[in-house]
Amino acid sequence: MKTVTLYTDGACSGNPGPGGWGCILMYGPHKKELSGGERSTTNNRMELTGVIRGLQALTEPCIVELYSDSKYVIDALQKGWARGWKARGWVKADKKPALNADLWEVLLGLCDTHTVNLHWVKGHASNPYNNRCDELAVGEWKRLKGE
Repeated sequence: MKTVTLYTDGACSGNPGPGGWGCILMYGPHKKELSGGERSTTNNRMELTGVIRGLQALTEPCIVELYSDSKYVIDALQKGWARGWKARGWVKADKKPALNADLWEVLLGLCDTHTVNLHWVKGHASNPYNNRCDELAVGEWKRLKGE
């Protein structure tokens, strides 16, 4: 299988408010940037959407080195929380409903298709790819907000 590097980020102006996501896919010498947004959303939904759209852009099963500054995304996948929520009918261990079940359902399916290795990176730090994803995400919410 091919090994692809995927950087993702999400951003929101207000929570909820206009939001954006951005991702960068890299394979060998190839690099592709994707971004989008929604008029009324949350930061966590945009973080999830960035990962989903990046994985959906792959045309075959791949090994994916996923880099995100979202503890919500990385921890829920790495620590098995999201699969636990799904197994309990989208209910968390504290008996409260799991948020964003629609997006987690899609993401877990994509994680079954691809071999996803998870890496948390500090946001707004020295990683140029994470910073670029942030620029893409912020650019999308600014566009939607009319700035």
